[in-house]
Formats: sequence, C-alpha cells, structure tokens
Amino acid sequence: MLTYDELTAAERALWDAFPEGRWVDLRTGTAEDDDPARGAQWGPERTVRAEVVAALLLGGNTEQSSSVASLRLAGAHVTGCLDLAGADISHLLWLKECRLEQEVSLYAASTRTVRITDSWIPGVRAELARVDGHLDLGGCVMEPGHLSLMNAHVAGELDLDGTLISAPGGWAVWAGGLAMGGGVFCRGFIARGGVRLPGAQLPGGLFMPGARLENPGGVALFADNVTAPVVDMSKGFSAAGVLRIRGARISDLLTLEEATLGGSDTALLGVGMQVGTFDFTLSAPPAGAVDLQGARVAVLHDREQSWPEEVRMDGFVYGSLRPDRTCPQNDVAHRLAWIRRNPGYAPQPYEQLATCYRQAGHDDDARRVLLEKQRHRRHTLKPTGRLWGYLLDATVGYGYRPWLAALWMTALCLLGTLVFSARSPVQTKPGEGDPFSPFVYTIDLLFPIGDFGQRGAWHWTGATQWLSYLLIAVGWLLTTAVVAGVSRTLNRN
Repeated sequence: MLTYDELTAAERALWDAFPEGRWVDLRTGTAEDDDPARGAQWGPERTVRAEVVAALLLGGNTEQSSSVASLRLAGAHVTGCLDLAGADISHLLWLKECRLEQEVSLYAASTRTVRITDSWIPGVRAELARVDGHLDLGGCVMEPGHLSLMNAHVAGELDLDGTLISAPGGWAVWAGGLAMGGGVFCRGFIARGGVRLPGAQLPGGLFMPGARLENPGGVALFADNVTAPVVDMSKGFSAAGVLRIRGARISDLLTLEEATLGGSDTALLGVGMQVGTFDFTLSAPPAGAVDLQGARVAVLHDREQSWPEEVRMDGFVYGSLRPDRTCPQNDVAHRLAWIRRNPGYAPQPYEQLATCYRQAGHDDDARRVLLEKQRHRRHTLKPTGRLWGYLLDATVGYGYRPWLAALWMTALCLLGTLVFSARSPVQTKPGEGDPFSPFVYTIDLLFPIGDFGQRGAWHWTGATQWLSYLLIAVGWLLTTAVVAGVSRTLNRN
C-alpha cells in the first residue's frame, strides 16, 4: 500500500485535490513544452505514477469532503501501467494533455465517466467494460496503439473527435458487440489500420464526417450487422480500403455525401443492408466495385458521377430515386446505363427500376426499361432465340411497342395495294365471287384470321403470285409476334 510520505510533490498535490475533485495542472503554459509527444522528457515535477492514480480511483484517499471526489490531472507524465481491470470505480477520471507510458486497461471494469483527452497514450483496453457515463478519448494520439471496446457497454457517448490511432496493417479499433446508449462521434478521426464494429448497437448514431480510415488492401471499416439510426460518413470522409457494412440496419440515414472511397477491388460492400435514406453522392467515383446485392433502401439519393464501373445490384430494392440536382430528373438513359454496370445479365435490376418508375406514374419509362431488359437478355440466348428476339423487337418491341406492328401492316398494305392495282388477277371460278379490290385483297392475305372472300376468289401468276405468298407468310409472322409480345407483357403485369 502507498503511504503519503512515499509520494512526490506532484503526487501529493493530486492526492490532496482528489476528495474535492480539483484540477491538478502541471502544465507550463508553453505549447512546445506542454506537447504530450515530448512528455517522456518531462522531469519529476511533472511525473505521476500510474499506481497512485489507480489507488485514488479505488478509494485510496477516503477523506470526507463536501465536494464530489474525482481525479482531474493535466500536463502529467504518467509512468507505469494504469491497470484497472475488473475494478469497480465510482469516481470520474479525467486526464488532459498527459503522456501515458503504457496502455490503460479497463478490462471488465465498471466505471463512471472516463475522459482522456488531447493526450499521448499507447492504447486503451476496455473489453467487457461498463461505463456508466461518457468515454471521451478526443484529441488523443495512439501511435502506435489501438483501442479495444469488444462487448463493452457505454451508457453515454463515445468521443473520438480528432483522435489518431495508428496500427498499420492491423486493427486500430476493435469494437465488435459494442453497446452504446448515446452516439459515437469520430469527426476528424484518423485510423491507420482497420476499424472493426461488427454487431455494434449504436442507438445514438455513428458520426464520422471528415474522418480518414487508412487500411490499403484490407478492410477500412468492418461494420457488418451494425444497428443505428444514422451513419454519417460525409464531408471529407475517406476510406483507403473496403467499406464493409454488410447486413447493417440503419433506420434513418446512411450518407456518403462528398466522401472518397478507395478500395481497389471492392470499395463498398453493402450486401443485405437495410437503410432508410441512402445518400450516395461521392466526391468522385471509386476505383473498386460497389456491391449492393440484396440491399433494401427506402430512398436512394445519388449522382451519376458517384458510381464506379461495376455495381453489383442483383436483388437491390429501393422505394424511390432522388437524383442529385445536376442530373436530369427522369433520365431513363442514365438509369439504364447504371443498370448495365451490373456484371452479366440479371432481370431483377430492370424489374426493380420499372417498378419504381411505375409507382411514380412514369409508365412510358417503365415500358422502356422492360424493353431494354429483353434486349439485354437476347444476348444470352442461342442463335435461334436471338433471331426470334430480333423479330419480336422489330415488329412489336417485345410487346411494349405494339404500334410497330400497325406501322408494318400499314406499309405492307400500301405495298400490296400498289402492286395489285397495276396488274389484273385471274378469277378462280369465272363469274363467281366479289369484284376484285386490291386493298381488301391485300388485307385478306395479311390477316390469317377471318376471310373477306378475296383470297379464294382471285389468284395471280408469275412474280405477283410470289408476292402474295410473301404477304401471307409475313402476316402469320406479324400476328404471331403480336400475340407473343402482348401476352408476355400482360403476364408480366
């Protein structure tokens, strides 16, 4: 056990101030001399042993006071390991602009608010910890170092604003299973290494505007199955590595406005995520693919320049589209080019886009999308199937442009009428049948259903006879194409 006589002058000042919760400020007031990065050079007048800090937090000075006891220390060099693993701490801990020689251990501890701000620290281990207050590590430098909050519970907020954690090639932050009561604030946060948050429960949201996550060739953010109302990665946010939010449940807003994604193979992995509003208005298209297979989004807000060359969207469902103001509001060509970024042929992206247009009342746009779906599918068929597809496309637009058949019929009626008017036919049974009418005769040849009495009463010889055979064949083909195309459209609808 420590005795008062064993304490240094700085430690005695801290010991005496603890019962009243007073600050002990060992700073000189000169920015260069007070920089925690140079704290290893501070003399004994600014040095406090970690065991003294631990002793106070664990009830070492129980002197009665009218104030609330708390430990507040600024500008100190804390030597040794501040080991509070498993401890039950009922006092506030606040270290400001300090340099800690070794990492802080709060493993399985139960504590009140902990603030270690603007300090240099090798790391914080707080697995299974319960913090009945805030955990504030804002402005700290952990280089090299790491932060571990696996399965921790923080009743208040987690503040990492302006914090730098450097663990190149590894995980800078381990926080799988983290349960928060408030928000997680990482504005201006820098992580050299991955940030791991699988299964974290963040009811207060995750706010990372301006943050930089650097893990080239690896995962910059691993946030599978995260639950949060808001995830804000905007306004200068950058990720050098994969941004992985697979299966996340974000009830309100996921925003990447003016963000930069740098994964080389896959930039964003959002398979199966569920989001209220997804703001995908990046500052520039990422080099890697965006994978949204099976994702569900109520509102998609995007811009054409945000999407990379490959977008995996089979199974991607969205309720409405809200393009950036720089994009035409109903630019179907832009959306079709967007769908074409999906590798290979998949019908669902076309069906989803058509459904979205139809719900918005743009039926013509929906039909255009479904026509392009059939044209894309045609490239996957065998030669005979492709040939039949070209016929359906040219004649009735796969049933989405039935007026094309009317144009063909009109053109062929004019052709037949002109040709048959210039020649005289042979009456099949002299003296019987209606008088010859070139127009009605042409219609009788083109339409296989019904009989106007002209086709059986008159016939031709020579080249004109072959024209009549051709019109009969084309009539059957057009009729079959119309029936097939229209039936397909009706069945789809």
